[in-house]
Amino acid sequence: MAQGIAVELTKEARDAAPVETDVRAMGVAIALFFMVGFLTCLNDILIPHLKSIFELSYGEAMLVQFAFFSSYFIFSYPGGKLVDVVGYKRAMVGGLIIMGIGALGFVPAATAASFGVFLAALVVLAAGMTTVQVAANPYVTIVGPPATASSRLNLAQAFNSVGTFIAPFLGAVFILKGARPLAPERLHSMSEAAQQLYRATEASSVRLPYIGMALVLFCLAVGLSAIKLKPRQSTLDQTRDFRPGSHANSLAGPGSIWRSPWLISGAIGIFTYVGAEVSIGSLLVNFMELPTIAGFTESRAATFLMIYWGGAMLGRFVGAAILKRVPTGPVLGVAGLCAFTCVILAVTTHAHLAMYALLAVGCCNSIMFPSIFSLGIQGLGPLTSKGSSLMIASIVGGAIIPLATGRLADRIGLQAAFLIPSLCYVYIAGFGLANKNRKLA
Repeated sequence: MAQGIAVELTKEARDAAPVETDVRAMGVAIALFFMVGFLTCLNDILIPHLKSIFELSYGEAMLVQFAFFSSYFIFSYPGGKLVDVVGYKRAMVGGLIIMGIGALGFVPAATAASFGVFLAALVVLAAGMTTVQVAANPYVTIVGPPATASSRLNLAQAFNSVGTFIAPFLGAVFILKGARPLAPERLHSMSEAAQQLYRATEASSVRLPYIGMALVLFCLAVGLSAIKLKPRQSTLDQTRDFRPGSHANSLAGPGSIWRSPWLISGAIGIFTYVGAEVSIGSLLVNFMELPTIAGFTESRAATFLMIYWGGAMLGRFVGAAILKRVPTGPVLGVAGLCAFTCVILAVTTHAHLAMYALLAVGCCNSIMFPSIFSLGIQGLGPLTSKGSSLMIASIVGGAIIPLATGRLADRIGLQAAFLIPSLCYVYIAGFGLANKNRKLA
């Protein structure tokens, strides 16, 4: 999941900025945003596949997202320091190379049929992705005129959504279509060597897709490194620093961000939103496999993920139009209530009604991140960048809430475990409605 990080150009940067957008640089940036969205969403395909191969519990399967989003949190500050040292472009090139190495890590993981090696490869992949995201948003602002920086960021984020929309389909075709899961009884009747051979054979389906993605990432790194920017553009301190952990001095003192209840509430909102969205996306394939829901095969269920992520993509366009006319708080509140209702329907009903109710949550999610973010940092003034750091750091909810949901699913069943995301949406709805009388500056 790549979310936009707000940026603000300094006067010196505006004076040095180009008068026209560098089309080559923007093209590479768009491809980069697409790959980030694609690889993030591909975890939703990887989770049910690895769960089947290694006979994982739901809690164990959610370690995929725990490893991925924890890395996002841990490596955000080191990635930002790399940007300080080498600049935006070189940091992105380095991040792309690290991502490529992480993708190649899936080859030994599949060959050894080791879940631990898969998790290690994901950590490396996420570390590179974090570095790329820290640098990518401000990079897009310096490859063209400042007046159109917001437009370029929105365009890049739109292609991120395209990546999340396409990933389930391609993942179903190239990873899940050839899967031949065995019943546990039959698998356990085999010798240990035969079981390991079966796991290696099933895991081999990820090799070619991730090798292909590694090659694409390395090509993007080469293409980006070949693009020449004006010296001043690549060296100026052109943005306020919105990285998690960038402002240690914000933790205390009369101007502390911790003295803003709206910011703290917004950070909790980001935590719960990302956690709920990732929990549902990660478990949707397994949910649709349940005999009481749809009884789909993994590959068929994976194609329906396009509805979930496609709804989020289309909802962003509809939501953008609505938010021009209606205050943010009430819209967020209604979206949270709709998401809660859909999840409760999924928990309390069966068959296709439950399936489509959970898929519809994607559309409700669409406007939540930017709305919560905007309401959280509203009125912070000179503390805005520090507050933004805290909001971005709260994305770690994508590591913790899915793990909690998986653990609960092991105890009370998958369908009932979605009560955790439903409670997240109750909080989001409350936060939105509490802001109904506030107007964004």
